Amino acid sequence: MYEAFYGLSSKPFQLSPDPNFYFGSKQHRRAKAYLDYGVLRNDGFIVITGEIGAGKTTLLRGLLDSLNRSNVVIGNLVTTQLDAEDTLRMVGSAFGVRVKDLPKSEVLMTLEAFFVSQTSQGKRCLLIVDEAQNLSARAVEELRMLSNFQFSNQSLLQTFLVGQPEFRSILQRPEMEQFRQRVAATCHIGPLDEDETQRYIEHRLKCAGSSGKPSFAPEAFPAIFKASQGIPRRINSLCDRLLLLGFMGSKTHLALPDVEEALRDIAQEIAVPKPVHGEGAQALDALPDTAGYDLSRLNLGAEEAAALSSEFGRLGEGQQADRLQRLEASLLRLERINLQTLKLMQRLLASVKQD
Repeated sequence: MYEAFYGLSSKPFQLSPDPNFYFGSKQHRRAKAYLDYGVLRNDGFIVITGEIGAGKTTLLRGLLDSLNRSNVVIGNLVTTQLDAEDTLRMVGSAFGVRVKDLPKSEVLMTLEAFFVSQTSQGKRCLLIVDEAQNLSARAVEELRMLSNFQFSNQSLLQTFLVGQPEFRSILQRPEMEQFRQRVAATCHIGPLDEDETQRYIEHRLKCAGSSGKPSFAPEAFPAIFKASQGIPRRINSLCDRLLLLGFMGSKTHLALPDVEEALRDIAQEIAVPKPVHGEGAQALDALPDTAGYDLSRLNLGAEEAAALSSEFGRLGEGQQADRLQRLEASLLRLERINLQTLKLMQRLLASVKQD
């Protein structure tokens, strides 16, 4: 919607991961080095953890894009709330191997035969398991057993486990000792610091073709960092809204008041309007612990602040991300409608000029 107004070639702050916008923060560069090492080993497990929206998927996609796809067979497993045997069947499905209704012993033999076949053709098999924190202990054990498959002293399968920070705690359990011995590399991606937040915003604008527009006032960056807590997806959501409001107000230079307006805009959308008694200041005090955004700078009434606090307390991080994705989809639909309207108006103007 606003790309043409700012002279951009693409949308700089989309929520969906895009390796073309990869930003190499200190933690992301360190994580990538560990992943590169793990991939070169072509053995065992590689564990990637991080907060929701920290950039795990973007980093992983960038790594996969660097691989020679003609020599790599990739299976993606995204449904992890399964029992052990169903997990094995889902692995088969991820690689396109027919294992439905087979007993466990035949599932294992079929998978091993598939991995041997690919290896004999000079290909490597790579399994990517998302939301790994949802795996049961038995499911993790089944994945470990798959790593035992070998052909001529060569491992037949390497597995990437991508999950939220709690997966690190799961791996420290005593019963995970054998699994930990199979981990070739592990990395954790945390939030950006304040300086990296500014460079991240500038980097994405540059990748989107910015030639100086939009511009940000110096005080806008600390406010964005404070509100987003350095989580890339939150930065994207806030900056996307900020650019949209700038477009609507015909502004190419965005300052602190614009950031605060964007935060108010987001707060009003996710708030549930219901009467709650209590002091506004007390309700606001609870927001930083329960919300993705720090809204303590906003001038809200007592009832509105209390409603926000209650709503943030009820919403989980994943639910907030879902709402943001639905919001982005709605904005995209609105953008398409506006573009169609603009094209229609241009055609009408052109026909009037011809007359």
